[in-house]
Amino acid sequence: EAAPKKAKAEEAAPAAPAASASQTPPPPPAAAAAPTPAAKPLPVSAPSSGFQDIEATKYQKVSAARLLQAKQTIPHFYLHAECVIDDMLELRTLWNAKSTEKKPYKLSVNDFVIKAAARACMDVPEVNSQWTEDAIRRFKDVDVSVAVMTPVGLITPIIFQADRKGVIEISNEVKALAALAKDNKLKPEQFIGGTFTISNLGMYGLSDFSAVINPPQSSILAVGTSSPQITTSKDVPEGFFKVSHVMKVTLSCDHRVVDGAVGAQWLNAFKHYVANPTSMIM
Repeated sequence: EAAPKKAKAEEAAPAAPAASASQTPPPPPAAAAAPTPAAKPLPVSAPSSGFQDIEATKYQKVSAARLLQAKQTIPHFYLHAECVIDDMLELRTLWNAKSTEKKPYKLSVNDFVIKAAARACMDVPEVNSQWTEDAIRRFKDVDVSVAVMTPVGLITPIIFQADRKGVIEISNEVKALAALAKDNKLKPEQFIGGTFTISNLGMYGLSDFSAVINPPQSSILAVGTSSPQITTSKDVPEGFFKVSHVMKVTLSCDHRVVDGAVGAQWLNAFKHYVANPTSMIM
């Protein structure tokens, strides 16, 4: 018997109805927007006036790298204070009057500032420290770096063990080191290192400023000029005032090592020594 015929295929789906004559045909696709041409780089224009490229000195390059490192890696914060320095100025005048031909010297305000800062670092040793990633390194001696501007750039010769030296000895060392720095004759061991830095711009008439920390140190003291101001004092009757010479200072601190309370303690110690200079030389 013949095989059965295959079943009929499924009926096809009904065709879509034809579009009526009244139906609007779809709009043609919009043409793709032309790509925006890339902006052409602006030509380097010639300066409106002449200029000269001055080659950076070795000291300037080193200083630039260290200052950039300081601002990028050290969390700075700043503490400001005003110091009454009447007694310090009086003592300075008295001592300068005793200078002789055999032992000549001329003390500056900065000489007393260095000594006061060194004593304050001994009182608050947290400031005389450095961050080493794994620990905080605290130093036994205070080696004060003093910022000096020279024809070849900024450099910071060091007064080693400033906490152990007298003001006259500090003064003579600062002058000798500054002369060597200006003649570009400092040895590396005379300016590399230090545990604390002082930058004094008071001689330029600046009232106050903030300095960049000298790495790897944790603090730097910026010293402004002194000016006469009306102040109160325990020695003056209530309701009366006196005119005192006031010096403004700013302590820049590395917050990894020195917090606000410690920085304030250091500034209070420093203020005490410059207000009572005999207490730091006895």
